Amino acid sequence: MELAPIRVWRNLGRMRKIVTVLLNHGFGDVVERLQLGGYLRWWRRVVRRKKEPQHPFTRAERIRLAMEELGPTFVKFGQVMSTRPDLVPAPVIEELRKLQENVPPFSPKEAVRLVEEELGGRCSRLFQKFEPQPIAAGSLGQVHRATHMSGVPLAVKIRRPNVVGEMERDLSLLTNLAELVERHIPEAEIFDPKGLVAQFARSIRRELNFTREGRTLDEFRRLFRNDATLFIPRVYWELSSESVVTMDFLEGIRINDLEGLRAAGLNPAEIAANGARIFIKMAFEFGLFHGDPHPGNMKILPNGVIGLLDYGMVGRLEEDKREQLIDLLVAVSRGDVRQCVDQVLLLGKPIHPVDSAVLRSDVRDFIESYYGVGLERINVGNLLSDFVGILSNHGIRYPADFMLLIRAIITLEGVGRQLDPDFNIAAHLAPQIELIVRERYNPRRMAAKGFRDLRDLLGVLHELPGQVGRTLEKLSTDKLEIQIEHRHLNHLVTELERSSNRLVVGLVMSALILASAVVIHVSGVQAWWLSGPAFLLSSFLGMWLIYGVFRSGRL
Repeated sequence: MELAPIRVWRNLGRMRKIVTVLLNHGFGDVVERLQLGGYLRWWRRVVRRKKEPQHPFTRAERIRLAMEELGPTFVKFGQVMSTRPDLVPAPVIEELRKLQENVPPFSPKEAVRLVEEELGGRCSRLFQKFEPQPIAAGSLGQVHRATHMSGVPLAVKIRRPNVVGEMERDLSLLTNLAELVERHIPEAEIFDPKGLVAQFARSIRRELNFTREGRTLDEFRRLFRNDATLFIPRVYWELSSESVVTMDFLEGIRINDLEGLRAAGLNPAEIAANGARIFIKMAFEFGLFHGDPHPGNMKILPNGVIGLLDYGMVGRLEEDKREQLIDLLVAVSRGDVRQCVDQVLLLGKPIHPVDSAVLRSDVRDFIESYYGVGLERINVGNLLSDFVGILSNHGIRYPADFMLLIRAIITLEGVGRQLDPDFNIAAHLAPQIELIVRERYNPRRMAAKGFRDLRDLLGVLHELPGQVGRTLEKLSTDKLEIQIEHRHLNHLVTELERSSNRLVVGLVMSALILASAVVIHVSGVQAWWLSGPAFLLSSFLGMWLIYGVFRSGRL
């Protein structure tokens, strides 16, 4: 598959920028293998052939630096990649976690204009007070303080102007680059380039739609309506749209400000325990969890209430996945190698045949590291990191939300350790697991599950005669089709088409030159009106052919 010509021509400047940044950070080998040299200006290609720049940084550091230079879309992409330790090597993950959004705020005048345009009124009529100067800025938007007409403090999040178009442009180019990577760098298949870009596209489009974030806030408020230890900001829908979301302003102490917490008479260890309980409730009871619980997203309000901010990155786990994860943790704590292997393969999807004997051996070594340790004393962060290492070594891919949960748990455990050196999230996870396991064998729940399974089975049996009938009908009428998946055959077809096109252009050009020469020889110079256009056309074809050869980087 070639890069879409119209798309690339429209974004030629941006593609050149991407290729130039790759070269500047020592990825000339990647540019060569992806055949992207044609997007450089000719003088840059000459300089590149003479000397490749030397870099004192590691490859992982250069990936991070390149993403920072390419701007917000690539920074966001790196942040999403950092949630996939099953696909991305550990050194790269470590560097991608350092990515920061160094984006200047847009002008106060522009912010006021966007709010008034989106909400259909002047700020002086919409708010009791609106502060044009932002208090925080990111790649997708910025936050302003305001006051509701009732006097309630508000936070107004405004989407950056033109950010949707810029993100969509970069997403289309990222998709093309991922396709080229899978075609020209076969060893990169294990990283699932197209899958990573698709996951990122879904994530970033959700974040760009502030209405979706507002609905997520409402869902969290509904789930935790009876929990006084967690504060979820309320969304003011009359002051919100797809580009602007208005919610309660949270003014509290940062969760990692130990001196501030103690000065307010709060116990950091109790806050750590409360945060763990809340997150476990989110993930294992509701199946909806905050995907980025770092200290900047958590404020401590009076009486130790935890306030959560930024609901752009949220994960969801269906009930069956939650139960499978619990079965895996129970199997590890019991030292059940067979059950653990079964759960590993049930939760994930191998990208190539798995060597069962080697996997069983690795799982046994993994379990021996934790066997005999009570579930409440297991270091969950280390356990999950070791588990992800097994997945990566055996090419087993897990759902993106599952990997987001692993990263969130590891992040949360780190925050808990800052508050309490003896903090262990497993001590809070164990009672919840025991409760879920007991509930699983509740007679009422088992009856309901049995009824659902029976209903599904009856549905399959109902469809079976029709399926068999349609298959036999296709066989009898010779209409049965078998789809065969071929790999890398498109590349061969494309190369043959390109070669044949160049051959045809060369033959036409040669024929025009010979015909013009014959006309001039027979009729003399006075036949210029007939031979001149032919010479011009052949010259144009020749220049086009030469340009195509140089653009592809090979004769």
